[in-house]
Amino acid sequence: MEFRDLKKQYEVLKNQIDSRIADVCSSACFISGPQVKELEIRLADFVGVKHCITCANGTDALTLALMAFGTGNGDAVFVPDFTFFSSGECPAGLGATPVFVDVDPVTYNLDPDKLEDAIVNVINEGNLTPKVVIAVDLFGLPADYCRITDICRKYGLYLLEDGAQGFGGILNNKKACSFGDISTTSFFPAKPLGCYGDGGAIFTDSDDYAAYLRSICVHGKSGEDKYNNIRIGMNSRLDTIQAAILIPKLDAFIDYEFEAVNKFADMYSDELKDIGVIIPVIPSGYSSSWAQYTIQLPGDCNRAEVQSYMKSKGVPTMLYYAKPMHLQGAFEGTYSSRANCPVTERLCNNVLSLPVHPYMTKEIVSEVVGTLSEAIDLQK
Repeated sequence: MEFRDLKKQYEVLKNQIDSRIADVCSSACFISGPQVKELEIRLADFVGVKHCITCANGTDALTLALMAFGTGNGDAVFVPDFTFFSSGECPAGLGATPVFVDVDPVTYNLDPDKLEDAIVNVINEGNLTPKVVIAVDLFGLPADYCRITDICRKYGLYLLEDGAQGFGGILNNKKACSFGDISTTSFFPAKPLGCYGDGGAIFTDSDDYAAYLRSICVHGKSGEDKYNNIRIGMNSRLDTIQAAILIPKLDAFIDYEFEAVNKFADMYSDELKDIGVIIPVIPSGYSSSWAQYTIQLPGDCNRAEVQSYMKSKGVPTMLYYAKPMHLQGAFEGTYSSRANCPVTERLCNNVLSLPVHPYMTKEIVSEVVGTLSEAIDLQK
């Protein structure tokens, strides 16, 4: 059993993907070929924004967006504590201070009340300048942008949507990657829309941000002359072959994958409701793209033993995430390590992610649930 069955996906899309790759190889336009622009236009149209700028990976996308905001030394960037490391790594890499904020115990996304408390605390301390909120669409579910956007406006902060896991998610009929002043996503292979290597994209409605981002993606080049570098940038481009792969995969995502993965997530939620675990909640007005299907085990469960038993039965599981961001070694002894995030610490101790993807079957769902139930029962 595959945790996310990319082999099956390729089997289904093989002819379209192979043909697209062959076109790139025949043209020898391996960097900045026409497929890159085609993909950017398609992505912007799907998300519902004016501009999409592709780049080398999702981490670069965050860094580039923060650069567009002028983020640097002395700035406070507010980041959910329960997320992947790059959300905190990127502001720190630019000299800013990540301020880790606890998450909502139901959605696992940034808690707006805790966010406002953290902003007020930084203002009152007077040592840092509140600059950016990075809101993460964890596990495929958009964050609470109705409230987070209002908080950003109230305190004059930029909003950066980290949609690395959220591509395709929906809030009030608006798609993920359209909520921030700038929004980003990742095309890491296991993401809802993934390529066959690394890749990322940045989304914005701002012409000025878009022009700046296109420049710093390619060594700070001038728009008219690539050998006239007008600012310091970086080398972060999406390879043409990866763009070619993503085009048919985007078609599949739109045509049936999003609907299919939601169907299997609903099956999980129905079959899991009576075995003593906490299942994911999708609030009214939201849809998830299900980058992960993440449950909470009962408090008296030994998670390592559950995973070991399920692995012995051929059922893979994953931990997203086993350690709060503020306790990561990179932040030891820094301002960031002072975070008070009890919900995150509890979640890190009992979450478990189960296999989910658009190419599952009802039988696979039942096998996963049955094996999980056996693993829990063995500990009673």
